[in-house]
Amino acid sequence: MTFEPTLESVRQHEVPAWFHDAKLGIFIHWGLYSVPAWAPTTGPLHDVVARDGWQGWFRRNPYAEWYMNSMRVEGGATAQFHAETYGADYPYARFAEEFNAAADQWDPADWAALFADAGAQYVVLTTKHHDGFLLWPSDQPNPYITGYHAARDLVGDLTDAVRATGLRMGLYYSGGLDWTFNPHVIQDISDLFVAVPQTEAYAEYATNHFRELIARYAPAVLWNDIGYPVATDLPALFAHYYNTITEGVINDRFIQVDLSKLSAPPDVIGDGEATPLPRPAHADFRTPEYAVYDEIKEEKWESCRGLGFSFGFNRNEDDRSMLSSDELIQSFVDIVSKNGNLLINVGPDGSGRIPEAQRERLLALGAWLRRNGAAIYGTRPWVRAEGRCSDGTAVRFTRGPAALYAMLLGTPTGSVTIEGVTTHPPETVELLGHGPLAWRQEGGDLIIELPADLAPAAAHAIAVTPVPAV
Repeated sequence: MTFEPTLESVRQHEVPAWFHDAKLGIFIHWGLYSVPAWAPTTGPLHDVVARDGWQGWFRRNPYAEWYMNSMRVEGGATAQFHAETYGADYPYARFAEEFNAAADQWDPADWAALFADAGAQYVVLTTKHHDGFLLWPSDQPNPYITGYHAARDLVGDLTDAVRATGLRMGLYYSGGLDWTFNPHVIQDISDLFVAVPQTEAYAEYATNHFRELIARYAPAVLWNDIGYPVATDLPALFAHYYNTITEGVINDRFIQVDLSKLSAPPDVIGDGEATPLPRPAHADFRTPEYAVYDEIKEEKWESCRGLGFSFGFNRNEDDRSMLSSDELIQSFVDIVSKNGNLLINVGPDGSGRIPEAQRERLLALGAWLRRNGAAIYGTRPWVRAEGRCSDGTAVRFTRGPAALYAMLLGTPTGSVTIEGVTTHPPETVELLGHGPLAWRQEGGDLIIELPADLAPAAAHAIAVTPVPAV
Protein backbone atom coordinates (compact mmCIF):
# COMPACT_ATOMS: atom_id res chain seq x y z
CA MET A 1 0.00 0.00 0.00
CA THR A 2 0.99 3.63 -0.39
CA PHE A 3 1.25 5.53 2.88
CA GLU A 4 0.07 9.08 3.37
CA PRO A 5 2.00 11.54 5.58
CA THR A 6 -0.38 11.13 8.51
CA LEU A 7 -0.24 9.19 11.75
CA GLU A 8 -3.49 7.46 10.85
CA SER A 9 -1.90 6.15 7.65
CA VAL A 10 1.52 5.08 8.94
CA ARG A 11 -0.09 3.31 11.87
CA GLN A 12 -1.57 0.91 9.33
CA HIS A 13 1.92 -0.40 8.64
CA GLU A 14 2.35 -4.05 9.58
CA VAL A 15 5.62 -5.50 10.84
CA PRO A 16 6.97 -7.57 7.93
CA ALA A 17 7.42 -11.30 8.32
CA TRP A 18 11.20 -11.10 7.91
CA PHE A 19 11.55 -9.10 11.13
CA HIS A 20 9.41 -11.57 13.07
CA ASP A 21 11.41 -14.45 11.59
CA ALA A 22 14.92 -13.02 11.98
CA LYS A 23 15.27 -13.16 15.79
CA LEU A 24 18.93 -12.08 15.89
CA GLY A 25 20.54 -8.81 14.89
CA ILE A 26 23.98 -7.33 15.48
CA PHE A 27 24.26 -3.79 16.83
CA ILE A 28 27.53 -1.94 16.17
CA HIS A 29 28.79 1.04 18.16
CA TRP A 30 31.92 2.37 16.49
CA GLY A 31 33.05 5.98 16.41
CA LEU A 32 35.40 8.53 17.94
CA TYR A 33 34.62 7.18 21.41
CA SER A 34 36.29 3.93 20.30
CA VAL A 35 39.67 5.71 20.37
CA PRO A 36 39.83 6.58 24.10
CA ALA A 37 37.63 3.50 24.71
CA TRP A 38 37.27 4.17 28.41
CA ALA A 39 34.49 4.08 30.99
CA PRO A 40 34.20 2.79 34.55
CA THR A 41 32.74 -0.70 34.79
CA THR A 42 29.90 0.47 37.02
CA GLY A 43 27.50 -2.37 36.24
CA PRO A 44 24.24 -3.16 34.40
CA LEU A 45 22.03 -0.17 33.62
CA HIS A 46 18.96 -0.99 35.69
CA ASP A 47 20.94 -2.34 38.67
CA VAL A 48 23.01 0.85 38.87
CA VAL A 49 19.99 3.14 38.57
CA ALA A 50 18.16 1.19 41.28
CA ARG A 51 21.17 1.47 43.58
CA ASP A 52 22.60 4.92 42.82
CA GLY A 53 19.87 6.76 40.95
CA TRP A 54 20.28 8.41 37.55
CA GLN A 55 22.72 11.00 38.87
CA GLY A 56 24.95 8.18 40.10
CA TRP A 57 24.66 6.51 36.70
CA PHE A 58 25.76 9.57 34.73
CA ARG A 59 28.58 10.38 37.16
CA ARG A 60 30.09 6.92 36.59
CA ASN A 61 28.54 6.15 33.20
CA PRO A 62 29.76 2.71 32.00
CA TYR A 63 28.66 3.45 28.42
CA ALA A 64 31.98 4.23 26.71
CA GLU A 65 30.11 5.69 23.72
CA TRP A 66 28.99 8.51 26.06
CA TYR A 67 32.62 9.60 26.51
CA MET A 68 32.05 13.12 25.13
CA ASN A 69 29.35 13.79 27.73
CA SER A 70 31.06 11.92 30.57
CA MET A 71 34.32 13.84 30.16
CA ARG A 72 32.35 17.02 30.84
CA VAL A 73 30.70 15.81 34.07
CA GLU A 74 32.72 17.69 36.65
CA GLY A 75 34.31 15.33 39.17
CA GLY A 76 33.20 12.27 37.21
CA ALA A 77 35.36 9.22 36.57
CA THR A 78 35.72 9.84 32.84
CA ALA A 79 36.59 13.52 33.34
CA GLN A 80 39.42 12.47 35.62
CA PHE A 81 40.67 9.85 33.13
CA HIS A 82 40.57 12.32 30.25
CA ALA A 83 42.50 14.97 32.16
CA GLU A 84 45.16 12.51 33.29
CA THR A 85 45.52 10.77 29.90
CA TYR A 86 45.06 13.51 27.30
CA GLY A 87 44.89 16.75 29.27
CA ALA A 88 41.78 18.58 30.43
CA ASP A 89 41.84 20.86 27.37
CA TYR A 90 42.25 18.08 24.78
CA PRO A 91 39.21 18.43 22.47
CA TYR A 92 37.06 15.39 21.81
CA ALA A 93 36.91 16.13 18.06
CA ARG A 94 40.65 15.59 17.85
CA PHE A 95 40.08 11.84 18.16
CA ALA A 96 38.91 12.00 14.53
CA GLU A 97 42.51 12.11 13.31
CA GLU A 98 43.37 8.72 14.81
CA PHE A 99 39.98 7.22 13.97
CA ASN A 100 40.13 8.15 10.29
CA ALA A 101 43.72 6.95 9.92
CA ALA A 102 42.83 3.53 11.35
CA ALA A 103 39.51 3.22 9.49
CA ASP A 104 41.37 3.44 6.20
CA GLN A 105 42.71 -0.09 6.87
CA TRP A 106 39.44 -1.55 8.19
CA ASP A 107 38.02 -4.65 6.45
CA PRO A 108 34.20 -4.66 6.44
CA ALA A 109 34.09 -8.17 4.93
CA ASP A 110 35.66 -9.56 8.12
CA TRP A 111 32.83 -8.11 10.20
CA ALA A 112 30.15 -9.33 7.80
CA ALA A 113 31.56 -12.87 7.81
CA LEU A 114 31.59 -12.91 11.63
CA PHE A 115 27.98 -11.72 11.82
CA ALA A 116 26.87 -14.37 9.37
CA ASP A 117 28.75 -17.05 11.34
CA ALA A 118 26.99 -15.81 14.49
CA GLY A 119 23.64 -16.64 12.91
CA ALA A 120 22.48 -13.03 12.70
CA GLN A 121 19.89 -12.08 10.10
CA TYR A 122 20.35 -8.32 10.20
CA VAL A 123 22.86 -5.67 11.27
CA VAL A 124 22.33 -2.16 12.69
CA LEU A 125 25.26 0.30 12.48
CA THR A 126 25.51 3.57 14.40
CA THR A 127 25.85 6.12 11.59
CA LYS A 128 25.89 9.04 14.04
CA HIS A 129 25.96 8.74 17.81
CA HIS A 130 25.28 11.52 20.33
CA ASP A 131 28.71 13.07 19.68
CA GLY A 132 27.50 14.10 16.20
CA PHE A 133 30.35 12.45 14.26
CA LEU A 134 29.13 11.00 10.94
CA LEU A 135 30.32 7.65 9.61
CA TRP A 136 29.57 8.69 6.03
CA PRO A 137 30.53 11.74 3.94
CA SER A 138 27.20 13.53 4.01
CA ASP A 139 26.07 16.19 1.57
CA GLN A 140 25.02 18.05 4.73
CA PRO A 141 28.16 18.21 6.91
CA ASN A 142 28.29 19.35 10.51
CA PRO A 143 28.00 23.17 10.56
CA TYR A 144 30.09 23.61 13.73
CA ILE A 145 33.13 21.39 13.20
CA THR A 146 34.82 21.29 9.80
CA GLY A 147 35.42 17.77 8.45
CA TYR A 148 33.60 16.15 11.36
CA HIS A 149 32.90 12.91 9.54
CA ALA A 150 34.60 9.71 8.46
CA ALA A 151 36.97 10.21 5.56
CA ARG A 152 35.84 6.85 4.18
CA ASP A 153 32.22 5.90 3.52
CA LEU A 154 32.05 3.40 6.37
CA VAL A 155 28.27 3.11 6.16
CA GLY A 156 28.34 2.27 2.47
CA ASP A 157 31.26 -0.14 2.70
CA LEU A 158 29.69 -2.12 5.54
CA THR A 159 26.27 -2.10 3.87
CA ASP A 160 27.77 -3.67 0.75
CA ALA A 161 29.68 -6.29 2.75
CA VAL A 162 26.69 -7.23 4.91
CA ARG A 163 24.36 -7.60 1.94
CA ALA A 164 26.96 -9.71 0.14
CA THR A 165 26.55 -12.31 2.92
CA GLY A 166 22.75 -12.32 2.52
CA LEU A 167 22.00 -10.33 5.69
CA ARG A 168 19.80 -7.24 5.90
CA MET A 169 21.32 -3.88 6.81
CA GLY A 170 19.77 -1.40 9.24
CA LEU A 171 20.99 2.02 10.33
CA TYR A 172 21.01 3.79 13.70
CA TYR A 173 21.03 7.57 13.89
CA SER A 174 20.95 9.68 17.04
CA GLY A 175 18.19 12.12 16.20
CA GLY A 176 17.51 13.03 19.81
CA LEU A 177 20.98 14.01 20.99
CA ASP A 178 23.74 15.82 19.16
CA TRP A 179 26.20 17.49 21.50
CA THR A 180 27.63 19.64 18.70
CA PHE A 181 24.22 21.35 18.38
CA ASN A 182 23.27 21.32 22.07
CA PRO A 183 26.21 20.90 24.47
CA HIS A 184 23.99 20.64 27.57
CA VAL A 185 25.77 18.26 29.95
CA ILE A 186 23.52 15.34 30.88
CA GLN A 187 23.79 14.56 34.59
CA ASP A 188 20.25 13.33 35.34
CA ILE A 189 17.52 11.57 33.39
CA SER A 190 15.47 14.76 32.93
CA ASP A 191 18.47 16.32 31.16
CA LEU A 192 17.87 13.97 28.24
CA PHE A 193 14.92 16.01 27.05
CA VAL A 194 16.53 19.37 27.81
CA ALA A 195 19.52 18.27 25.69
CA VAL A 196 17.47 17.46 22.57
CA PRO A 197 18.20 20.27 20.06
CA GLN A 198 14.88 21.91 19.23
CA THR A 199 15.94 24.48 16.65
CA GLU A 200 14.45 24.36 13.19
CA ALA A 201 18.01 24.18 11.85
CA TYR A 202 18.68 20.94 13.72
CA ALA A 203 15.29 19.46 12.82
CA GLU A 204 16.10 20.05 9.17
CA TYR A 205 19.67 18.74 9.60
CA ALA A 206 18.60 15.46 11.22
CA THR A 207 15.68 14.84 8.87
CA ASN A 208 17.82 15.54 5.83
CA HIS A 209 20.32 13.01 7.15
CA PHE A 210 17.60 10.38 7.53
CA ARG A 211 16.39 11.04 3.99
CA GLU A 212 19.97 10.83 2.72
CA LEU A 213 20.57 7.54 4.52
CA ILE A 214 17.35 6.14 3.05
CA ALA A 215 18.24 7.27 -0.47
CA ARG A 216 21.86 6.06 -0.41
CA TYR A 217 21.71 2.87 1.63
CA ALA A 218 18.04 1.70 1.70
CA PRO A 219 18.17 0.52 5.34
CA ALA A 220 15.88 -2.36 6.33
CA VAL A 221 15.69 -0.91 9.87
CA LEU A 222 15.41 2.76 10.82
CA TRP A 223 16.73 2.91 14.39
CA ASN A 224 16.53 6.33 16.05
CA ASP A 225 17.69 7.05 19.59
CA ILE A 226 16.52 9.11 22.61
CA GLY A 227 14.02 11.45 20.91
CA TYR A 228 13.43 13.86 18.05
CA PRO A 229 12.91 17.62 17.64
CA VAL A 230 9.26 18.63 17.86
CA ALA A 231 9.47 20.82 14.75
CA THR A 232 9.72 17.71 12.54
CA ASP A 233 6.78 16.26 10.65
CA LEU A 234 7.51 12.65 11.57
CA PRO A 235 4.51 11.10 9.77
CA ALA A 236 5.89 12.58 6.54
CA LEU A 237 9.31 11.02 7.20
CA PHE A 238 7.77 7.67 8.12
CA ALA A 239 5.53 7.60 5.05
CA HIS A 240 8.51 8.44 2.84
CA TYR A 241 10.48 5.59 4.39
CA TYR A 242 7.70 3.00 4.08
CA ASN A 243 6.98 4.02 0.51
CA THR A 244 10.67 3.75 -0.36
CA ILE A 245 11.57 0.61 1.63
CA THR A 246 8.56 -1.66 1.33
CA GLU A 247 9.70 -4.06 4.07
CA GLY A 248 11.34 -1.53 6.37
CA VAL A 249 10.72 -1.21 10.11
CA ILE A 250 10.94 1.75 12.49
CA ASN A 251 11.88 1.58 16.17
CA ASP A 252 10.16 3.26 19.11
CA ARG A 253 12.58 6.09 19.95
CA PHE A 254 11.27 8.84 17.65
CA ILE A 255 9.86 10.60 20.74
CA GLN A 256 8.86 14.24 20.51
CA VAL A 257 8.60 16.05 23.86
CA ASP A 258 7.68 19.76 23.90
CA LEU A 259 9.05 20.91 27.25
CA SER A 260 7.38 24.33 26.87
CA LYS A 261 4.00 22.65 27.24
CA LEU A 262 4.88 20.62 30.31
CA SER A 263 4.49 21.73 33.92
CA ALA A 264 6.90 18.98 35.03
CA PRO A 265 9.51 16.74 33.37
CA PRO A 266 7.97 13.84 31.41
CA ASP A 267 7.45 10.50 33.05
CA VAL A 268 10.49 8.80 31.57
CA ILE A 269 9.40 5.38 32.79
CA GLY A 270 6.53 5.72 30.34
CA ASP A 271 4.15 2.78 30.50
CA GLY A 272 6.07 0.98 33.22
CA GLU A 273 7.96 -1.22 30.78
CA ALA A 274 11.69 -1.75 30.65
CA THR A 275 12.68 1.22 28.47
CA PRO A 276 13.19 4.54 30.33
CA LEU A 277 11.44 6.60 27.64
CA PRO A 278 7.82 7.58 26.98
CA ARG A 279 5.89 5.89 24.19
CA PRO A 280 6.21 7.42 20.71
CA ALA A 281 3.31 8.32 18.46
CA HIS A 282 4.21 5.43 16.15
CA ALA A 283 6.61 2.48 16.10
CA ASP A 284 6.87 -1.01 14.63
CA PHE A 285 8.65 -2.45 17.66
CA ARG A 286 9.68 -1.67 21.24
CA THR A 287 13.34 -1.55 22.35
CA PRO A 288 13.96 -2.40 26.02
CA GLU A 289 17.63 -1.74 26.80
CA TYR A 290 19.56 -4.16 29.00
CA ALA A 291 16.16 -5.57 29.95
CA VAL A 292 13.66 -8.19 28.85
CA TYR A 293 10.00 -8.90 29.48
CA ASP A 294 8.72 -11.64 31.77
CA GLU A 295 5.81 -12.67 29.54
CA ILE A 296 4.82 -12.94 25.89
CA LYS A 297 4.17 -9.53 24.34
CA GLU A 298 1.71 -9.25 21.48
CA GLU A 299 3.56 -6.16 20.29
CA LYS A 300 6.85 -6.96 18.56
CA TRP A 301 9.94 -6.04 20.57
CA GLU A 302 13.71 -6.12 20.34
CA SER A 303 16.02 -6.27 23.35
CA CYS A 304 19.27 -4.37 22.83
CA ARG A 305 22.37 -4.69 24.96
CA GLY A 306 26.12 -4.99 24.89
CA LEU A 307 27.99 -8.18 25.68
CA GLY A 308 29.39 -6.22 28.62
CA PHE A 309 28.14 -3.12 30.43
CA SER A 310 28.96 -0.81 27.50
CA PHE A 311 27.95 -0.59 23.85
CA GLY A 312 31.13 1.17 22.72
CA PHE A 313 34.43 -0.66 23.25
CA ASN A 314 35.66 -0.21 26.84
CA ARG A 315 39.27 -1.15 27.53
CA ASN A 316 38.36 -1.79 31.20
CA GLU A 317 35.99 -4.65 30.48
CA ASP A 318 37.14 -8.25 30.74
CA ASP A 319 35.42 -11.63 30.91
CA ARG A 320 34.01 -10.80 34.35
CA SER A 321 32.16 -7.83 32.86
CA MET A 322 30.63 -9.79 30.00
CA LEU A 323 27.91 -12.32 29.47
CA SER A 324 29.28 -15.82 29.17
CA SER A 325 28.44 -17.73 26.00
CA ASP A 326 25.92 -19.83 27.92
CA GLU A 327 24.27 -16.73 29.43
CA LEU A 328 24.03 -15.16 25.99
CA ILE A 329 22.38 -18.24 24.49
CA GLN A 330 19.92 -18.69 27.35
CA SER A 331 18.96 -15.00 27.32
CA PHE A 332 18.42 -15.19 23.57
CA VAL A 333 16.17 -18.24 23.90
CA ASP A 334 14.13 -16.50 26.59
CA ILE A 335 13.69 -13.37 24.44
CA VAL A 336 12.57 -15.31 21.37
CA SER A 337 10.01 -17.28 23.39
CA LYS A 338 8.31 -13.99 24.31
CA ASN A 339 8.01 -12.55 20.78
CA GLY A 340 11.29 -10.65 20.94
CA ASN A 341 14.40 -10.27 18.84
CA LEU A 342 17.85 -9.84 20.33
CA LEU A 343 19.98 -7.00 19.00
CA ILE A 344 23.32 -7.93 20.55
CA ASN A 345 26.03 -5.30 20.33
CA VAL A 346 29.66 -5.45 19.34
CA GLY A 347 32.01 -2.61 20.17
CA PRO A 348 35.04 -2.57 17.84
CA ASP A 349 38.17 -0.76 19.02
CA GLY A 350 39.51 2.38 17.41
CA SER A 351 41.16 0.42 14.61
CA GLY A 352 37.96 -1.45 13.74
CA ARG A 353 39.02 -4.73 15.35
CA ILE A 354 36.29 -6.66 17.14
CA PRO A 355 37.90 -7.93 20.37
CA GLU A 356 38.44 -11.67 20.63
CA ALA A 357 36.23 -12.05 23.72
CA GLN A 358 33.29 -10.60 21.76
CA ARG A 359 34.02 -12.76 18.72
CA GLU A 360 34.16 -15.91 20.85
CA ARG A 361 30.69 -15.31 22.23
CA LEU A 362 29.17 -14.56 18.85
CA LEU A 363 30.70 -17.69 17.35
CA ALA A 364 29.42 -19.81 20.25
CA LEU A 365 25.92 -18.48 19.61
CA GLY A 366 26.30 -19.24 15.91
CA ALA A 367 27.42 -22.79 16.60
CA TRP A 368 24.39 -23.33 18.85
CA LEU A 369 22.07 -21.92 16.18
CA ARG A 370 23.44 -24.22 13.49
CA ARG A 371 22.21 -27.14 15.58
CA ASN A 372 19.05 -25.61 17.01
CA GLY A 373 18.01 -22.93 14.54
CA ALA A 374 14.72 -24.66 13.66
CA ALA A 375 13.52 -23.83 17.18
CA ILE A 376 14.36 -20.14 16.66
CA TYR A 377 14.14 -18.81 13.11
CA GLY A 378 10.65 -18.31 11.74
CA THR A 379 8.97 -19.36 14.98
CA ARG A 380 6.25 -17.60 16.93
CA PRO A 381 5.30 -17.71 20.61
CA TRP A 382 3.29 -20.68 21.84
CA VAL A 383 0.40 -20.32 24.29
CA ARG A 384 2.98 -19.74 27.02
CA ALA A 385 6.67 -18.90 26.98
CA GLU A 386 7.93 -20.49 30.17
CA GLY A 387 7.74 -23.95 31.66
CA ARG A 388 9.78 -26.26 33.81
CA CYS A 389 10.77 -29.83 34.24
CA SER A 390 10.05 -31.76 37.39
CA ASP A 391 13.77 -31.59 38.30
CA GLY A 392 13.66 -27.78 38.17
CA THR A 393 15.22 -27.32 34.73
CA ALA A 394 13.74 -24.20 33.11
CA VAL A 395 12.04 -24.56 29.72
CA ARG A 396 11.22 -22.01 27.03
CA PHE A 397 8.72 -22.72 24.26
CA THR A 398 8.41 -21.59 20.64
CA ARG A 399 6.05 -22.75 17.90
CA GLY A 400 6.95 -23.57 14.31
CA PRO A 401 4.59 -24.39 11.44
CA ALA A 402 4.46 -28.08 12.39
CA ALA A 403 6.21 -28.48 15.74
CA LEU A 404 6.36 -27.21 19.29
CA TYR A 405 9.90 -26.56 20.46
CA ALA A 406 10.72 -27.03 24.11
CA MET A 407 14.16 -25.64 24.90
CA LEU A 408 15.75 -26.93 28.08
CA LEU A 409 17.96 -24.29 29.70
CA GLY A 410 20.69 -26.61 30.85
CA THR A 411 21.61 -30.28 30.49
CA PRO A 412 19.55 -32.66 32.60
CA THR A 413 20.37 -36.38 32.47
CA GLY A 414 18.29 -39.51 32.08
CA SER A 415 14.57 -38.97 31.74
CA VAL A 416 13.11 -35.49 31.91
CA THR A 417 9.51 -34.60 32.67
CA ILE A 418 8.22 -31.46 30.95
CA GLU A 419 5.22 -30.37 32.92
CA GLY A 420 1.99 -29.30 31.24
CA VAL A 421 2.67 -30.55 27.71
CA THR A 422 0.10 -32.96 26.24
CA THR A 423 0.76 -34.48 22.82
CA HIS A 424 -1.80 -35.41 20.20
CA PRO A 425 -1.31 -38.38 17.84
CA PRO A 426 0.39 -39.03 15.54
CA GLU A 427 3.32 -37.60 17.44
CA THR A 428 7.10 -37.65 17.39
CA VAL A 429 9.60 -36.22 19.84
CA GLU A 430 13.04 -35.33 18.51
CA LEU A 431 16.16 -33.75 19.93
CA LEU A 432 17.49 -31.32 17.34
CA GLY A 433 20.88 -32.36 16.09
CA HIS A 434 20.42 -35.90 17.43
CA GLY A 435 17.23 -37.61 16.31
CA PRO A 436 14.04 -39.23 17.69
CA LEU A 437 13.70 -39.83 21.43
CA ALA A 438 11.71 -42.34 23.44
CA TRP A 439 8.85 -40.71 25.30
CA ARG A 440 5.57 -41.32 27.08
CA GLN A 441 2.64 -39.30 28.33
CA GLU A 442 1.70 -39.37 32.00
CA GLY A 443 -1.35 -37.28 32.68
CA GLY A 444 -0.60 -33.75 31.59
CA ASP A 445 3.18 -34.23 31.54
CA LEU A 446 5.55 -35.33 28.79
CA ILE A 447 8.33 -37.69 29.89
CA ILE A 448 11.33 -37.92 27.55
CA GLU A 449 14.36 -40.19 27.63
CA LEU A 450 17.45 -38.11 26.87
CA PRO A 451 20.52 -39.63 25.19
CA ALA A 452 23.03 -41.09 27.63
CA ASP A 453 25.86 -39.26 25.88
CA LEU A 454 24.16 -35.85 25.83
CA ALA A 455 26.95 -33.27 25.90
CA PRO A 456 26.59 -30.26 28.21
CA ALA A 457 25.19 -27.16 26.48
CA ALA A 458 23.49 -23.90 27.37
CA ALA A 459 20.22 -25.19 25.94
CA HIS A 460 18.82 -28.23 24.15
CA ALA A 461 15.87 -27.96 21.74
CA ILE A 462 13.26 -30.70 21.60
CA ALA A 463 10.74 -30.74 18.75
CA VAL A 464 7.26 -32.14 19.50
CA THR A 465 5.15 -32.87 16.42
CA PRO A 466 2.34 -31.95 15.96
CA VAL A 467 1.98 -28.78 18.03
CA PRO A 468 0.09 -29.47 21.28
CA ALA A 469 -2.90 -27.23 21.86
CA VAL A 470 -1.93 -26.57 25.48
